[in-house]
Amino acid sequence: MTDSTQSVPRSFRLSAATCSLLDDLAESSNESRNSLVERMLAEALRMENHPLIRFRLGSSDKREPMLVGTRLAVRHVVTQVRDADGGVDEVAEIMEIPASSVRAVMSYYSDFQAEIDAEIMWATKIEDQERARWEREQAVLA
Repeated sequence: MTDSTQSVPRSFRLSAATCSLLDDLAESSNESRNSLVERMLAEALRMENHPLIRFRLGSSDKREPMLVGTRLAVRHVVTQVRDADGGVDEVAEIMEIPASSVRAVMSYYSDFQAEIDAEIMWATKIEDQERARWEREQAVLA
């Protein structure tokens, strides 16, 4: 059994057009070609299995899974489902999205639970820090 973070060498042949696109994107980003290919391939494989999930830069300037057609991060929907004790229909109504979208998010979550849980913990920590900062500012202004 291999560690999921362990790098495994592979050799692929890419068309000249694809290589050109890759080189252009790598040049305009802060990613090396290898890390760019790793990220894009990993995201594409996830999207293949979860067609209602896409990846884009979140508020933290890191890529995160989002529900297609919305500005909702997977972690936001998962948090709402937890708060509603698993009530998919209730969350769908509150968030004004189809129940099938909530189920799609939960399907993604079931495959990548540890990763999403870590994102939720990170976001909660940042929110707590920002709230404490805001409260300090309000105390100074009072």
